[in-house]
Amino acid sequence: MPASGDHSAGLLLFRHGRQHDPEVLIGHMGGPFWSRKDSSAWSIPKGLIEPGETPLEAALREFDEEIGQPAPHADYVLLGDFVYLSGKVVTVFTGEGELDVTQVTSLPVTVEWPRESGRMITFPEVDRAEWCSIDVARPRLVKGQVPALAALEALLARR
Repeated sequence: MPASGDHSAGLLLFRHGRQHDPEVLIGHMGGPFWSRKDSSAWSIPKGLIEPGETPLEAALREFDEEIGQPAPHADYVLLGDFVYLSGKVVTVFTGEGELDVTQVTSLPVTVEWPRESGRMITFPEVDRAEWCSIDVARPRLVKGQVPALAALEALLARR
């Protein structure tokens, strides 16, 4: 089991696109560090599991906090636990659903920026979200989440 604070949960929502190929919902991380980045600057909606929460409850709560609307009703399936190089574990669930993400209203976060400057700034945790193909998502996602795309592809291939 990961150390406290190192276990998150998230949702990799998918839908069938125009060519019936799957598309996934990913969010671009907000703030000045990520503002001009695209590669490895996107994430699935995810966050820390709070005491007393199941991983799925945490994933649903975090989706709402980061996207600004509840996740669609779906039969969510566990894709697996994915471990970052840092040792952080992200438990990822997937489900099929449709959602308009033209207006993302993520909860704000406050951080010191630049680091060690003493200056605090507030910005949305996710500044925009987008539906895209798995091939487009792969280079955009942070490295620790890329294996979840392969897990989703394997799940969809079995259907």
